[in-house]
Amino acid sequence: MSHDWMLVETLGSEPTVVAQGAHTKNLIPISSLLRRNPHLMAIQTAISETVRGGSGLSSITPKNDCVIRTEVVAMSDGRIHGVQMWIGAADEDPPPRPEVGSMLWDLTNGAATDTVESLKIGGWDPATQPTQGRAFADDLPRRDLNPHEAEVISMLIKPRPGVTICTTWDVADYRGEQITVGFVARSLEEIDDDGDEDGAPRLVCRAMNWRSVHEGKDNGEASLAERILAGLARPGIHRALVDPAHWMLVKWLDDPAPFFDWRAGMSSEQAIHPHDRPAVAEMAKGFDGGSVSGVLRVIARDGGWTPVHVTVHRIELHDGVIGGLAELRLPTDDELSDARLEER
Repeated sequence: MSHDWMLVETLGSEPTVVAQGAHTKNLIPISSLLRRNPHLMAIQTAISETVRGGSGLSSITPKNDCVIRTEVVAMSDGRIHGVQMWIGAADEDPPPRPEVGSMLWDLTNGAATDTVESLKIGGWDPATQPTQGRAFADDLPRRDLNPHEAEVISMLIKPRPGVTICTTWDVADYRGEQITVGFVARSLEEIDDDGDEDGAPRLVCRAMNWRSVHEGKDNGEASLAERILAGLARPGIHRALVDPAHWMLVKWLDDPAPFFDWRAGMSSEQAIHPHDRPAVAEMAKGFDGGSVSGVLRVIARDGGWTPVHVTVHRIELHDGVIGGLAELRLPTDDELSDARLEER
């Protein structure tokens, strides 16, 4: 076997390999990848003990010819997402261990939590980005639309337990440099630990990321990018993907709109003026038939309310999952007059 560090995801029924060195692997059960390795049982034991003990270890194989080293990849809530593992000769030093980040998406409440490592690996500046209470649109790459993102966005729009995704995407980091990021995610149902024995279950997505290498473009899955980016960006209009069930902003396709506080609310219940919610309900009814538009008051940057013209187009994202392609801009004087906001 290669003497690179191996990254193993441990949230499923069996440890699965998601990266070997800088090369991404697609959730291969470790028993399949290493089926001919004479140290397979010792490796499996080392991974199990690492997860159970919550810390890395160093162990010698039964024939004393190899050493197995492990390190944990844990979320800030203490849950272990994976294990990094290296095996080599007892007198051999392992290569530098790749940095791995962990993150948690609360699919029930619509909020993301990152670690400093996941922000850095994903191309964000960890010195300027919060780790707690992030919007999903903060965690997904802006502007760049990767073909495999359709699967991730579908997981956010139509969440269900048991979904796994392992992929790579090429993005520009906050300095403008092109990087390749490996990413694995698994959706799980967990009991919310609030001190109550009857804690309510919540649906979460636990993920890891790492710096990967570009291994060629998959042209067969580029349809999402082609459909959405067929319409070029226009000055003054800011496009985003939204969850039509809750009108939650999921991903910016242009630079984020500067004229309202889009981070203040994770859904229409928080972000839209209470008197405009009937208008939102009417738009939701019309959305089934195609595109809808209207003027809505959303949270302003100063804490008040500001009117925004919203047009939402119906689009199929992945395997029948429907999303909304929203176009946001400042309304014209005529549109403000026709909206009669003061009468709502």
